[in-house]
Amino acid sequence: MNAIKKPAGFTDLSISGMTCAACVSRVEKVLARVPGVTQATVNLATERAHVVGAEHEVAALIKAVEKAGFGASEVKPQAPPVDHAAQDRRDLIRLIVAAVLTAPLLLGMIVPALMLPGWTQAILGSIVQFWLGLRFYKAGWHAARALSGNMDLLVALGTTAAWGLSMALWLRGGHTHGLYFESAAVLISFVLFGKWLETRARRSTATAITALMKLRPDTARVRRDGAEIAVPVASVRLGDLVVVRPGERIPVDGRITEGSGAIDASMLTGESLPVDRTIGDTVAAGSINTDGHLVLATSAVGAETILARIVRLVEDAQTSKAPVQRLADRVSAIFVPVVLVIAAATLAGWLFAGAGAATAVLNAVAVLVIACPCALGLATPTAIMVGTGMAARHGILIRDAEALERAQAVRVVAFDKTGTLTIGRPTLVSVLPVIGTAAERLAEAAAMQAGSEHPLAAAIRRALAHGADGNRPPVQGFRALPGRGVSAIVGERTLLLGNARLMDEQGIDLQNIDVTAITTSGQTVSLLAEAAPTPRVLAVFGFSDPPKPEAAAALQTLRGMGLRTVMLTGDSRAAATSVAAPLGIDDVEAGILPADKAAAVTALRQSGAVVAMVGDGINDAPALAAADIGIAMATGTDVAMQTAGITLMRGDLALVPDALDISRRTVRKIWQGLFWAFGYNILGIPLAAAGVLSPMIAGGAMALSSVSVVCNALLLRRWKPTRRPFIEN
Repeated sequence: MNAIKKPAGFTDLSISGMTCAACVSRVEKVLARVPGVTQATVNLATERAHVVGAEHEVAALIKAVEKAGFGASEVKPQAPPVDHAAQDRRDLIRLIVAAVLTAPLLLGMIVPALMLPGWTQAILGSIVQFWLGLRFYKAGWHAARALSGNMDLLVALGTTAAWGLSMALWLRGGHTHGLYFESAAVLISFVLFGKWLETRARRSTATAITALMKLRPDTARVRRDGAEIAVPVASVRLGDLVVVRPGERIPVDGRITEGSGAIDASMLTGESLPVDRTIGDTVAAGSINTDGHLVLATSAVGAETILARIVRLVEDAQTSKAPVQRLADRVSAIFVPVVLVIAAATLAGWLFAGAGAATAVLNAVAVLVIACPCALGLATPTAIMVGTGMAARHGILIRDAEALERAQAVRVVAFDKTGTLTIGRPTLVSVLPVIGTAAERLAEAAAMQAGSEHPLAAAIRRALAHGADGNRPPVQGFRALPGRGVSAIVGERTLLLGNARLMDEQGIDLQNIDVTAITTSGQTVSLLAEAAPTPRVLAVFGFSDPPKPEAAAALQTLRGMGLRTVMLTGDSRAAATSVAAPLGIDDVEAGILPADKAAAVTALRQSGAVVAMVGDGINDAPALAAADIGIAMATGTDVAMQTAGITLMRGDLALVPDALDISRRTVRKIWQGLFWAFGYNILGIPLAAAGVLSPMIAGGAMALSSVSVVCNALLLRRWKPTRRPFIEN
C-alpha cells in the first residue's frame, strides 16, 4: 500500500510526551528535517505541531517524532476535543501513590524519633525513584540519545544522584539519619505534583475551543420527500431544507425560507441579546433558535460553516508562535547543556573547597532540579491561548500570534467611513433634477445600479421602490469604476453616476451646478450625467448616513488609550467632516481612491507610527493589507476579512478598542511569564550552587515556576470588554 501523502499545505499533529521548551525545540528540529517540510511550529501548551510545506508523507512526520521519543498522531479537521479524563486519572493516582510512599520518609526527617530503618527507606525510595519516576528516565534517555537535553534529563540526573548517594552511604553502614532517600522521593513527588497542576491549568486555557466545538449539534432534522427525518449533520447537503424547532441549536449555515424567530448567536458574535430573523435572513450554525419554527435552505456545511471557520481561526491563532517566543527558543536550545556544566562546576567547587561528598552532590542536585525550562516553554503559548480564546468569546477573532503582538503596539487607528464609522445604510434625502423630473432621473439611476452592492446603490433602489413610479428603463454595458462610480448605456445614451472626480475625468462641466446646499449639510453627493451624445449633468443626489450609535464612545475610548485617530474616505471633505467632527477624529483625508487609502496608510507608517486600519468593504482591502494590523468588520466582505489580522464578528465599533486592549493585556502577560521564567532560574541557580537551597526546596520552586506562569496567564480570563448599554439590537 502506498503511503498517504499530504498535498502542499499543512498538517496538524497531536504531540505527547513533551515537558519543557527544550522538548519543543527538539520536535521542531526533527519535523523540519522531514523531506517536503518548510516550516514546523510546536506549541507546548496545546501539545500540537503545525507543519507547513510541499507534498509530504504524514507517516514520515509521525515516524520522525516517535524516533525522537515522543508520541504523535494526525489531528483531523473538525475532530472533537480529545478526552483526557483517563490520562488525568492515571496521573492523579501516580501522584497519590508517590505522596503516600514519600510521606513516611519526609516525616522521619521532620521528627527524628520516627525515622525509618535504612532498608525501609531504601525500599520506599527505590519504588518512587524507579517506578513512579520511570517517565523521567524514558524521556531523559531519548533526549540524551539525541544529544539534547530537557527537564526530564535534569530531574533524572538529579534524583538519581541523590538516590545513589543515599544507597552508597547505607551500604557502607551509614547512619539512618544521614541518608537522603527522602530528598530524591520528595523531588519526584514535587515534580509530579507540579506537572499535574500545570496540566490542569493548561487544559483550562483551551475552554474557548472546547466551548465552540460543542456548539454544533450532532444531528439535523431534514425535510425530504415530504417528511422530516433526523440525519447526522455530516449527511446534510447544500440546498437541503433543515427544520429547526424552538430551543434547538442551528446545525448548518442557511437562509430562512419559512418562519421567523429570535436567534441567540452570543457564542459566535458576542451579542448580548437575541436578534430577530425572518424569511430571507441568513443564520449560522451553532446559534440558538429561541422561539420560532424555522426552515432553512442550507448554504454551508461541515468545514465551510462560519462556526467551523471560527474554530479553525482560533486554533491557528493558538498554535502559532509569537515573535517574542524566539527569545525563549534561543535560550532553551542551550539551556540544559549550560545547566549541566553549572552543576558539574558546583560539584567540583564544593569538593575543592573541602566539603564532604554528600554536601557537594546535594548542591549539584539542587542546581539540576531548580533549572527547569518548563516555564520558558509555557509563558508565551498559555497567554496566547487564553487571550485569543477570551477575544473569540466576545466576537474578536485574532488571526495569529504575530497579529496579536503587532496590535498591542498600535499608536494610530485609521477608519473607513461608510459602513465602518457610519451605519452603512445611507438614505437618499434629496434629488435635484437639472434636466427632466426627479422621478425620471431616479428611475435611470436605479436601473444603472440594479446589480451593484454599493450602499449608495441600495439607497437609490430603496427610494425608487418607495416612490410612485417603480419602472426602470432597460440597461446594458454596465461597468463599475472603483472609487468613482458606474457607467451604463440606458436606452441610446451613455450615462455616468458617481462623484465629482468621475465627472472631471469624463470632461463633464460642473461650473453651473450648485451643490452648496447639499454639501454644507454634510450629505454625500452623487451626480447623474450624460456622457454621450451630449456631455451634461442630469441630476444631483444627496445621501445621509449617520454615525453608528456607539461610534462616539468607541473613539473616546481610543483617545483615552493614547491613540490618534484618522478617517480615510472617498467621500467629499464636507461629508467626511460632518461625521468626523462630532466624533472627535483627529485627522481626515477625503476624496481619495482605494489605492490612495493604502498610500495614506503607508505614509502614516513611514512617519514611525504603528498603524491599524479598520474597514469593512472590498475597497478597504488594499488599506487593510498596507497597515501594520488590519481590523475587518465581519459585516463586510470576505475579501476584507481575509486581508485583516483581526476580524470583528459584528459591526460594533466598541470592539476596536476591545481588540487592542486584549492584545495589550495578552502581550503583557507574555512578558510577565518570561520574566518569572527567567527570574526563577537567574535567582535560583546561584542560590542552589551556593548551597542555600536544599534539593527539596529546589524541587518545590521548580514546580511552582511552571504553575505560577500558567496561572498568571489564566488571569486573562477575568478580562471583560467595554460595556455598551447604549447599543440597541
